[in-house]
Amino acid sequence: MDLIVLNDGLYSLYPVTKQMLENIKLVGSINCFDLCEILRLKLTTYIDTPFNQHIMNDGSGNFYGCICK
Repeated sequence: MDLIVLNDGLYSLYPVTKQMLENIKLVGSINCFDLCEILRLKLTTYIDTPFNQHIMNDGSGNFYGCICK
């Protein structure tokens, strides 16, 4: 699974690492889209105005979505 991040007009793929999943306890089976939502909540901050976007907490860009492999 990769995260899609938009930074300065360029989309980049970042592979999900064990560090990203640190402190997340998964109970039962989970699909890729649910895991993407969990990572979005953990790794981003929602900015309502003016653009309605999720900004990566590490400053790497705007969270756009995930690619499930």
